[in-house]
This record gives sequence, C-alpha cells and structure tokens, in this order.
Amino acid sequence: MNFISTYSSPLGAIILTGSPSGLTGLYFAQGEPTRECEKHFCVNENSKALISAKKWLDKYFDGKNPQSCEVSMAPLRGTPFRLAVWRMLCDIPYGETVTYGDLAKKIAAETGCVRMSGQAVGGAVGSNPISIIIPCHRVVGSGGNLTGYAGGLDKKAALLKLEGADMSRFFARQAL
Repeated sequence: MNFISTYSSPLGAIILTGSPSGLTGLYFAQGEPTRECEKHFCVNENSKALISAKKWLDKYFDGKNPQSCEVSMAPLRGTPFRLAVWRMLCDIPYGETVTYGDLAKKIAAETGCVRMSGQAVGGAVGSNPISIIIPCHRVVGSGGNLTGYAGGLDKKAALLKLEGADMSRFFARQAL
C-alpha cells in the first residue's frame, strides 16, 4: 500500500508519498497533483513514514539542521548510479553547496572512472524523488549558477537562504 499526504510549508504545499518501507517522495506541489497522485496512493495521515517526514520538515523550516537519517527513506526507482549520487547529496553539509562538476569528480574517484560527466550527475540529481531531505537544492552550477530545481529556482534560493548559505556567490539566469 502506498500513502500520500500534504505538508504546508512556508514555501507552499509539499506532497509526501510513502510506503510501509519509508518515504518514497517529497515534492513541491505544482498545480493540483494530489488528484493524480490519489489514483495511485491512499491518503493516510497516520503513516509512520509520512509522520516522521513531517516532523523533519517542521525542524527544517524552523531553521534547525535535522539529519536525513531521522527519516526512513525508500525511493521507489533508482539505478545504482542514481542511488550513489543521492547518497552523496546526503553528505553535503547543511548550508553548503557543491557543483555538479564536484560531484562528477567524486563519483569518478569512487568508481575508478577516469572521468564522469557533469550532465550525467545532473540527470541523477534532477531525478531525486525526495527533495529537501535528500538535499539536491545544495547543488549549483559552475561559477555559482543556481540551475536546475524541479520546485523552481525561487524555492532553491529560499532553501539555501534558510540554511544560511552565502547567497552573494549565486546568480540565476532567470529572475528569482
């Protein structure tokens, strides 16, 4: 059985999905995705996975630094490469950022590859199903370009500001 619930954040509604194994998704609501999701998920405000995710989000939006290990996560889909990238995202410290190129170099070193594509890493980062808790918002383009966030660049910037990141280093090609 798969579960769904919503969370009201300071940045707008967040959709949470879970299973008995853990949290499977965390997305900023765009329009009315709940109706589509309800075709595949059962609304359940008592799911252990969703309750722990909401507690984590409460801490996070209160300006605290909750640890990702406080939430049981069970992404439904992910290649070994994507899972490795998502694990690396969890290692990015609160309030800090890395570039896609930094992650590509780290993956290359860990896998014994001579070189890894930043675009491949970007694809894995962009497919992260559990945003915020698996902090894909902490990955920026080279030179400080705030690029690539499914929730929108305004939310990416707001999350980094909440964490106390030095925003003077960043820019966005489109207005925030």
